[in-house]
Amino acid sequence: MNPSKAKGTAAETAVKTRMRRWFPSAERRALAGAYDLGDITGIGGVCIEIKAHKRYNIGAWLLELAVEKANAKADVGVLVVKPVGVGDTRVGEWWAIMRLDDWCEMALDAGYPKRTP
Repeated sequence: MNPSKAKGTAAETAVKTRMRRWFPSAERRALAGAYDLGDITGIGGVCIEIKAHKRYNIGAWLLELAVEKANAKADVGVLVVKPVGVGDTRVGEWWAIMRLDDWCEMALDAGYPKRTP
C-alpha cells in the first residue's frame, strides 16, 4: 500500500473507532470509484468524508462531499479534517466541517433553540 493510501486508511480507521462511542454501527466504507458515497457508513442519513493532508483545500473538499452526499442520498454531509500536528490518538480534536444550512437543520432537529429559564 502506498504511503498516501496508508495515511488515509489510518485516518478513516481512527475516525470510525472514535465515532463508535456514539454510533456502534459506524464502519469504513469500501471504495466505490467514481460513485463515491463517503468514507464512513452505518450512521443513517449521514455522509462523512475524511481528509488528512498537510495542506487544506476545504472548498474543494466540501464540493467533493456534496457529490458524495448526493450519491449516498444522505440528509447531512460532514467533512472531518485532521489538523496538522494533531495525531490519531486525539481524533476528538479533529475538525467537523459542514454547510451552515446542514448545521441549522441538525440543530432544529436536536431541539434548539432551547428555552431559557
